[in-house]
Amino acid sequence: RGIAAMISSGRKLTVSTWNVAAINNNPFEYWITYNENPAYEKLMSDVESFLEAPGDRDVPVMDVFNEDMFSKLDGRMQQVGWESVRSYWDTDFKDRKIVSGFMKDKLLGSKRLASMPDRITNTINVIGSDEPVCRPTIINMYDKDLSTLDKWWSAWEEFMFDTSLQIQTKKGIEQKAPYEMLQPIKKSKYPDITEEEEKVSLPLQTMCGAIFDAILVHILNTAANPDEWQGIKRNIVENLNKKKVPRTLEILESSTYIVSDIITLQEVSGSFIDQAIARPSLDDTFHIIGPENMDSIRDQNSVIFLRKETFPDGASAEITSLVESSFEQGVTVPVAKGDILAITATDRDGVPFVIASFHGDTNGLATKPVLTAIMKAISSDSNLANHKLIFGLDANTYEKAKPGKQQDVLDFGKHYVSHGLSSCWGDVPDPQNYTTYNSRTFLQPQLNKACKKSDKRSNGDVNPKDFILFGKDDFEVESLWKDNTGDKVYLEDTAFPTMSFPSDHGILATVLVAKSIAAGDEL
Repeated sequence: RGIAAMISSGRKLTVSTWNVAAINNNPFEYWITYNENPAYEKLMSDVESFLEAPGDRDVPVMDVFNEDMFSKLDGRMQQVGWESVRSYWDTDFKDRKIVSGFMKDKLLGSKRLASMPDRITNTINVIGSDEPVCRPTIINMYDKDLSTLDKWWSAWEEFMFDTSLQIQTKKGIEQKAPYEMLQPIKKSKYPDITEEEEKVSLPLQTMCGAIFDAILVHILNTAANPDEWQGIKRNIVENLNKKKVPRTLEILESSTYIVSDIITLQEVSGSFIDQAIARPSLDDTFHIIGPENMDSIRDQNSVIFLRKETFPDGASAEITSLVESSFEQGVTVPVAKGDILAITATDRDGVPFVIASFHGDTNGLATKPVLTAIMKAISSDSNLANHKLIFGLDANTYEKAKPGKQQDVLDFGKHYVSHGLSSCWGDVPDPQNYTTYNSRTFLQPQLNKACKKSDKRSNGDVNPKDFILFGKDDFEVESLWKDNTGDKVYLEDTAFPTMSFPSDHGILATVLVAKSIAAGDEL
């Protein structure tokens, strides 16, 4: 039994890891590859042109969000007990140019006057429904007609003030209209906002949110025929939002990945786990293991699939809390609930494993501390001493990291080697062996992060982010592949997601061979 049996039988270990990516509520936020419809590229290029070189299309706000709309909005806000913001409208906002004076106003951005109400009301999960409720806007899954500003305004006003929604809050289940969900913008957190603006931040952000949505509707209906752009949006929503989980599961149950002994996944929703268990091909093949302490608010969790044939008894124990308690004292590690899942399991030959899945923070600053904590947890418990580590992770490492602000990929390589580990990429990862290629469009609230079509590779997130780690003395790589098509093929010059590959991270998989009998291993 033990590793000797694994070696003598020639049995190998196939490990896959994939950040499946949380569902993005904005179908237009990232450049996607949509070869099936060339009109998508033209639409996004025309929107980019409108915002980069508007010319005489840079009209005053009041030509888009007109006086009648403002008056109605101001009246509705006063009816709910908020102060009038007419002075801000009359002396400032109505005369601003829609692009140069509003969409591209950096101060407006730093005050969060448009982005804050968007974040809170863009897509609202409601009790008793699998489908969220969407604000009438371009940048979410709202599916009703926005072919004119009048149609948009009628729907927007009704949504904000007349739609009562049952939602889960910190206080429990509450019934609220969207305007009641908005939060005051505090000067202590956003210092650019003035004291006067802070006092009226609720009505002021509501007005700015309405102007923002109106401008987006105006830009889309100016740049393209409404039937055309709304058809493009419906297709993207259908494929990358509504069909995202089923398509992801189809890839996992394909002949390429169904043979995996271990699959580590990141950014997995509770619904994803339920749908995976409901698929006989996956449920019959794998033990599907989520964290005991699931993140139900962000709904992003690390998950592990263990092949039943390889691990007949499934997980022996979850040791996530042991890992989290092993962080260095006094050091704040930027991990959120659900980001780490660590378990123990014993395979059919009696080889004991620690298997972990981890989703790193955007800048990768938690990646080294989490790995150190895992190694400390293993060494601190004598029962874990002989366990073999398999660790699949989205490390969020960078080819050209900003020093002190992002995790450099080569530095991470030195770190795992210092712990006696190697990776599917070897001891020294190639900084240009990318597993992501995504870039933001101009149809999202943070225009400072938008990439022009011509710059979407050079200015996008094209980085070597994903890893499979293991003991250097335990295993060696027999084969390795990465995949951004679902067909075991990685297209280096393709921005993704695509209409058939629903994540912004590629899949990484490796076949590992046990090296030899290490000291202390069971013979």
